[in-house]
Amino acid sequence: MRIFIDADACPVKDEVYKVAARYGLKTFVVSNGFIRTPLTPTIEFVMVDAGPDIADDWIADAAEPGDIVVTNDIPLADRALKKDACAIAPNGRLFTADSIGQALAGRAISEHIRSTGEITGGPKPFERADRSRFLQALDEAVNRERRKRR
Repeated sequence: MRIFIDADACPVKDEVYKVAARYGLKTFVVSNGFIRTPLTPTIEFVMVDAGPDIADDWIADAAEPGDIVVTNDIPLADRALKKDACAIAPNGRLFTADSIGQALAGRAISEHIRSTGEITGGPKPFERADRSRFLQALDEAVNRERRKRR
């Protein structure tokens, strides 16, 4: 089991590092720009070329069943689920086979509304409660995958 962080705008990298250290999990921090990461052999920074979806493509190609992908990107979460990996948003939202279709549809509707020139409010601010939900969701995902391997 490994963790992949879609790191460009991820507000919970430090939380992932702590959970990964607790369980001894290899973690890949994937970005198209430099991000400082802890100097430990279990955390690997991967810099990809700049461009749309390059980091997402790297993560989707590398993820395997049982891995965990931390991302806000709904299409990447869908790709992770199709590989039997777990996908968690930084606010603790767990993407599932049952919820991903609705998430993709909502994203498409939002993109259409923005393409008409409508000004939307954007996402709500990231809060302490989101961080707490994320930590709980990540810990539960790790333990769920560990139980599957026993």
